Amino acid sequence: MTENYYNDFGSWIRNRFPYRIQKLSIDAGFTCPNRDGRIGTGGCIYCDNRTFNPPYCDPADSITVQLEKGKRFFSRKYPDMKYLAYFQAFTNTYAPLETLKRMYEEALSVEDVVGIVIGTRPDCVSDDLLDYLSTLPFVLIEYGIESVNDNTLSLINRNHDFTCVRQTVSKTAERGLLCGGHIILGLPSEDTTEMLRQASVISSLPLDILKIHQMQVIKGTRLARLYAQSPFHTFSVEEYIRLLSSYIERLRPTIVLERFVSQSPSDLLIAPKWGLKNHEFTHLLNNHLKATGSFQGKLYNPI
Repeated sequence: MTENYYNDFGSWIRNRFPYRIQKLSIDAGFTCPNRDGRIGTGGCIYCDNRTFNPPYCDPADSITVQLEKGKRFFSRKYPDMKYLAYFQAFTNTYAPLETLKRMYEEALSVEDVVGIVIGTRPDCVSDDLLDYLSTLPFVLIEYGIESVNDNTLSLINRNHDFTCVRQTVSKTAERGLLCGGHIILGLPSEDTTEMLRQASVISSLPLDILKIHQMQVIKGTRLARLYAQSPFHTFSVEEYIRLLSSYIERLRPTIVLERFVSQSPSDLLIAPKWGLKNHEFTHLLNNHLKATGSFQGKLYNPI
């Protein structure tokens, strides 16, 4: 754990590999079932992939070309680095199995790529796909969970319920696959009590890794229109750090925490505008945890 405050991803990944590892994002041209009309349209109300796609990600390029561009981007600083191909944009299991196999295996064939990370939805993963992924050398499946509250999931246009999350995460873990989750704190309609309840529910899932992000209002999204019509509260840095500290205290100590914030480009971000880099926020969080005697699992209560 970072200074015994929480189980941090950097330490975990260094223990998994004997060399420095960097994720390389890929935009493989996927869409989502709540975008293309299969179960809904418009996507999640907060989503704009421009907020996290790096400049070397271009779906017009092949997977190999994107990875080679990413390698050149990072190798100047660390020439001996190895890479994880991160299928990040939209739902990266939303295609026929044979198509997915070709994509994943193309990524793994690129020199110095030692594994893959797949961002997806819990309602877009089949048993056959999980069986196939369990044969690959290193796979981390990262599920967008966002909330454990079915009313919230409906509000944000996920078009699946939390039972789906629980079932899919369990099936993934049963196959011995590394399983990650992504949640958002500060979603409209969720108060502090509900968000802290979530920590116990998340801890009950067989997750290995968790990403936590604050709610951000991005220009051009449906959430931005709701915010313009009826502004809702977004966190200050201090409020979010206090909430996050309480949340971490309630998490299972063995969950690896990969991220605490997402910082969207300032020209796209409406609120909250903090003006902090990720490492600056983490420094503030660590200082708060130290000052308050907080640490991951301090108030953990298995359910």
